[in-house]
Formats: sequence, structure tokens, C-alpha cells
Amino acid sequence: MAPVASGELSARERADLDKVIRAAEQASRVEFSLFRGVSEGDPKAFAQSLHASLAAPDRSVLIMVDPLRRVVEVVTGADVRRTLTDAEAGLAVVAMQTAFAEGDEVGGLKRGINLLAEHARAPRSNHTA
Repeated sequence: MAPVASGELSARERADLDKVIRAAEQASRVEFSLFRGVSEGDPKAFAQSLHASLAAPDRSVLIMVDPLRRVVEVVTGADVRRTLTDAEAGLAVVAMQTAFAEGDEVGGLKRGINLLAEHARAPRSNHTA
């Protein structure tokens, strides 16, 4: 697993991530949540339980990053999976891990969120009513 910084994010980094998340939500019409902290037990099961506790899990994407265990999990809701495949989510995880390995956690998260939003966006129709 690629290394992830274990220190706290600065207020500016958190604000930057919040801005990216809001833009991703507007572009994709999908809700994004980011959990960065220590996961309990199995990381995948922990991420799935976090996702299930969201207000609208079917329309949500959860990114869980455990810096101490060096784990990244992405959980997508049923509605999101109509446009965002597991393979596309996997590519976003690889992009994040690559940036993490270079010491750029915030940049990796931004890149991953943007990739997930791009693929989660419903295709535009060329038909008009």
C-alpha cells in the first residue's frame, strides 16, 4: 500500500478538500463524503458501515483513508454504480495512491475526487423533448 501522511490536515487543506467535494457534487449530482482517520477492524467493512450511515447512501460515494494503516477504500451507492463502475473507482484509488507515494496526500485526494465525479456524472443526452 502507498504511504499516506499520518499527521493532521491543516485548516487550509481541509477547506481545499471541501471546495473540491462541493464542485464534484455539483458536477456529478452525487454526494461525496471523505473520512480520514483510523478505521476499526476490517477497513472495507468499516468503510461500508460509514457509507451505510450517510443520509443518502444510494446516491453517495464515500472515500475512506486510514493514514496509519495505509488503506484507501471507496464505497459507492446503488444509484452511483449505474454510471461509476468498480474499475473506474479502482483507477481513482490508484491515482490517489500514486500521489500519496509522492508525499502529496491532499493532491491525491483532490485528483481521486475529481476522477470519481467525472465518471459518476450521468451521460448527457443528445435528444431533446
